[in-house]
Amino acid sequence: MKNQRPLSLLSTLFSALLLHLCPTATVGYYYNTAATTTFTDATTDTNFIRTSCETTLYPDLCYTSLSGYANAVQQDPARLARVAIGVSLSKARHMSAYVANLTRRADYGDQPRAAAALHDCFSVFGDAVDQIRGSLKQMRQLGGSGESLRFQMSNVQTWMSAALTNEDTCTDGFDDVPDGSLKSDVCDRVVRVREVTSNALALVNSFVAKVTTP
Repeated sequence: MKNQRPLSLLSTLFSALLLHLCPTATVGYYYNTAATTTFTDATTDTNFIRTSCETTLYPDLCYTSLSGYANAVQQDPARLARVAIGVSLSKARHMSAYVANLTRRADYGDQPRAAAALHDCFSVFGDAVDQIRGSLKQMRQLGGSGESLRFQMSNVQTWMSAALTNEDTCTDGFDDVPDGSLKSDVCDRVVRVREVTSNALALVNSFVAKVTTP
C-alpha cells in the first residue's frame, strides 16, 4: 500500500510526457488534411477526363480506357489527346499482330475471299499503325504557337482520320465473305479498335478547337 502513490505519480508524469512528445490529435489532423487534398485532386482529374469524353462518340469507352491515366493527364487537354492516341496505337498494334497470326496459322485455300480479306486487313492496319505512330510522335514534339501549332495539329488530325479510314477498310473487305466465326471475330475486334481511334480523334479535335480559337 505504501508503494502505490509513488507508482501512480510516476505513471501520471510519464503519460503527460508522452502527450507532450506525441500530439496525436495534431498529427492525425495533418494526415487527414493531406489525404483529403490528394483525394480532391484525383477526383478533379478524373472528372476532367469524364467531361472531356462527353465530346466523343463513345464516352463510356473513352472514360474507362483513359481514366487510369488521370494522374498523368491531370487537366491538360494536350496530354489527354496524347494519351488517347497512345491507347489507340496500342490497340491497333495488337489488332495488326492478331490478323498477322491468323494469316500465318490458318489455311484458307477453300475460302479465297476470306484469305484476301485477311491479307487486305493486315495491310491497311499496318498503314493505320504507321499513321497513329506518326500522330503520337507529332504530339510529343508540339511546339510554337499560331500557324506553326495549327500546322502540327493539322498533321495529327489528317493522320488520325486516315487511320480511322483504314480501320473501316478492313471491315469493308469482309462484306463479300460468308458469315462465320472468322468474319464476326475479326470485325468485332476491328470495331473496338475503331471506337478507340474515333475517341482519340475527337479529343484531338477538341484540343485543336481550344488552341486555335481566338
